[in-house]
Amino acid sequence: MAIQKSQRHSSVAGASPYDPGQKLRQVRERLRLRYRDVEEWSQRIGNQRGNHEFIIGLSRLADIENKGTLPSVYRLYSLCAIYGLDFNTVLGWYGIDLQELPAEAATLALSQTHPIDFECPPHAEVKFPAGMGSGFDFRRTAYLTRQIERWGKLPLSLLNSLDFKRQRYGFIGADDWSMYPIIAPGSFVQIDESRRKIASEGWANEYERPIYFLEHRKGFCCGWCSDKAGFLIVRPHPASYVDPEIFKYPGDADIIGQVVAVAMRLDLGKRRHTRSSAAPR
Repeated sequence: MAIQKSQRHSSVAGASPYDPGQKLRQVRERLRLRYRDVEEWSQRIGNQRGNHEFIIGLSRLADIENKGTLPSVYRLYSLCAIYGLDFNTVLGWYGIDLQELPAEAATLALSQTHPIDFECPPHAEVKFPAGMGSGFDFRRTAYLTRQIERWGKLPLSLLNSLDFKRQRYGFIGADDWSMYPIIAPGSFVQIDESRRKIASEGWANEYERPIYFLEHRKGFCCGWCSDKAGFLIVRPHPASYVDPEIFKYPGDADIIGQVVAVAMRLDLGKRRHTRSSAAPR
């Protein structure tokens, strides 16, 4: 609301040509559209969708262009449709970069385990050591501090040694110790939805045993699974001191897929110490 209030006080004479409203006005004028034209086209969109929120009145369009009034998501959609603009680009004019959404979500360590369903755009960029040099080998372990000259943005498509196809992701809640120490609280996991069948054998140790990401009536969980007599048993790591969970299966739980990759911190520090002191001996 504070942003909107400050923008409302900007005038046409004092407005920067880089203001979102002024950019929208320049596009409209380039297309030789009158306020009345925009209103009529937006009415058509609103009628087609059965939602009057898409309609842009004459005075509202004037306020958007000249007073910095923030358009609703519906009206912004209509303007993009009428002007032939990319919606994400116009959001960028208002300071919203959707490419930063996954990174923003990564900074919010919610207490509950939940899936993350972001799609990696083909032209997305990631902050990465750009001064490593062309000879850097992603397959070999290296001490990055000696390699980094500066941090910059690189297209994800350049990191062709990694698989950035569309995947499902999950966040292990900050209070979810069920698979610790294999998967620590606050970890990000990559989920392969094609691996939903519960494996009953084929591993030599706990690190090879498949870990599954599940949805149930109360939320989400992650763990080793076994299917017996119509019940799904989700087994936590023994060191976590968390009790197993049992669900009617199918019915009360759904396996989203198998966890195939993990990104997690190792320095749990005081939280690990506090929890260990409270665990049964």
